[in-house]
Amino acid sequence: MRSYGQYCSIARALDVVGDRWTLLIVRELLLRGACRFTDLKAGLPGIATNLLSARLKELDEAGLITREDAPPPVATVLYALTEDGRALEPAVRALGRWGLRRMGEERPDDAFRAHWLAYAPAWFTTAADPEAPAAVIQLVASGEEAVIEIDGGEVRTRVGRAASPDLVLDGPPRAVLGLLTGVIDLARATELGLSGQGDMDVLRRLRPVEGDVPGAPSATGF
Repeated sequence: MRSYGQYCSIARALDVVGDRWTLLIVRELLLRGACRFTDLKAGLPGIATNLLSARLKELDEAGLITREDAPPPVATVLYALTEDGRALEPAVRALGRWGLRRMGEERPDDAFRAHWLAYAPAWFTTAADPEAPAAVIQLVASGEEAVIEIDGGEVRTRVGRAASPDLVLDGPPRAVLGLLTGVIDLARATELGLSGQGDMDVLRRLRPVEGDVPGAPSATGF
């Protein structure tokens, strides 16, 4: 492991997780739990197989992940975060919140995965009215699907489809995620190609986490 050679906690942390792809591997394991090598590679478009192997070896040696043989019929190695690895979640969330201010541009070659669509509302929004009845929002972005469930003051998300959503939001990732996280308002999201079917008032039930994007508009646009 390369080291910055500094007696500083930030430098010591970066000694372990500062290499390219390392924190994105941690992101995948935080979001998906124990993963096969092929699952990790599919969730990290652009990473070379040998580089992923090297990063996993480094994380294992640093005590951030474990390697376990899954029982049949899976019969493969599963990678999972240790307690020390899971302790990185607040830092990853903080990086994600800070990165929202750089999400205004959706580049043509940007990859996108359904579980990224699912985690953003759970990490970066809160329920605006804990006493309101339960509501379900179906998200569709670039063919990827996720569900937001708002109930009892909690925002839960998952990949997939809802049987009877109260609202369906469909559009490019920049429009869908930008609206939900407060990067853009409803009018701008509509300009970017967002369409909504159902009860648009359900959007009032979501509120971006305070301080995510300084000066950003309300997620609902109302």
